[in-house]
Amino acid sequence: MISVEQVKLNFGGFELFKDISFIVNPRDRIGLVGKNGAGKTTLLKMMAGLQQPSEGNIITPKDAIVGYLPQTMVLRDSRTVFDEAQTAFSELLNMEKKIEKLNNELATRTDYDSDEYHQLIQRSTDLTDRFNLMGGHSFHANIEQTLIGLGFKREDFTRQTNEFSGGWRMRIELAKLLLQKPHIFLLDEPTNHLDIESIQWLEDFLKNYSGAIVLVSHDRAFLDNVTNRTIEISLGRIYDYKANYSKYVELRTER
Repeated sequence: MISVEQVKLNFGGFELFKDISFIVNPRDRIGLVGKNGAGKTTLLKMMAGLQQPSEGNIITPKDAIVGYLPQTMVLRDSRTVFDEAQTAFSELLNMEKKIEKLNNELATRTDYDSDEYHQLIQRSTDLTDRFNLMGGHSFHANIEQTLIGLGFKREDFTRQTNEFSGGWRMRIELAKLLLQKPHIFLLDEPTNHLDIESIQWLEDFLKNYSGAIVLVSHDRAFLDNVTNRTIEISLGRIYDYKANYSKYVELRTER
């Protein structure tokens, strides 16, 4: 899924990473751990393609979709909560508009036997089939389910995003990322702005997710419940454990 190969990263005269290598497999649930300043956030950025290593390579398949959630981001305030979450389905929304336009055109025409009319029917049918195949019949329900899972109430859906605090707007960004269902999630402290109920919902979502997950979190219980592999960053090197956080702590002590 993602291959990190002999990566080095230098800041001035300081070497943050020293020839680190590992592979993220399609169903991995990896917790990135280490002391503050060890480079956890930097490594996520590099895996997301937002920062380049000084040496080495980070290889991601061309068709792989990577979903990255940083700790902070630029938030937009021009839509309602539901409309902002809906931008996760921009392709489906465009298809929906095209289908509506085609159907309106069909409704106003009377040349039922013409080739043009039959071509319009075929275009509408093909587009509708593709729309349904991509989950177009259920994406509105998925948006509602995800927003409610992250703590929003139905009456919040029509409120402008600028009515909410920064923490709640980060929940909207998390919702958008979850709805996109990328092949791999790169999550930097995803529970920072969540309450207990929302954290439990997110845990269940990630445990049942079909793709790979790499996450940084200070929440040890969350790491235990979601991950099955732990990569420790220490003094520029990594130590890879096929275990969740609690088991990793035991193994590290033995090491």
